[in-house]
Amino acid sequence: MTQIRTLLIGTAITAFAASAAMAQTTQPIQPVQHAAGANLQAQVQTPGADVAPAAQGVQPVQPVTPAPTNLTAPGSTDPLVQKREANAKASAEYRASKKASKAELKQQQKAAKSEYKEQVRDAKINMKADKQAASNETKMNMQGQAGEQNDGGEVKH
Repeated sequence: MTQIRTLLIGTAITAFAASAAMAQTTQPIQPVQHAAGANLQAQVQTPGADVAPAAQGVQPVQPVTPAPTNLTAPGSTDPLVQKREANAKASAEYRASKKASKAELKQQQKAAKSEYKEQVRDAKINMKADKQAASNETKMNMQGQAGEQNDGGEVKH
């Protein structure tokens, strides 16, 4: 009988604490009614209104709200739950690391590609300049040979 009574009292206290926590987060605290049916809600006085003589000395009671607390569940002591949480954390870290590595690889490939294009562009410019220089040299040689022939040889018409 004592165990049942202790269990019921513990359950009632837990239910009361849970409902109080829920009431703090959702709605203002409702007036509490005792077993005798007495309502402890204070009367609000309006200026100029007639107040009963018994209520004149009573001041309105503001609901007391405790400081907000973070309601978090403590870590589980079950080794399987701990392993599952550790695996989830490791998996998330791995995915983040993989994503960062992939982004870094793409950036390196982009930089290498742009460097390659620049080298190809420079090589084409150098090749074109070399061809132009060779062409100019050939023209100079041809003009030099033609000038020697005109000076020393006979001109046919």
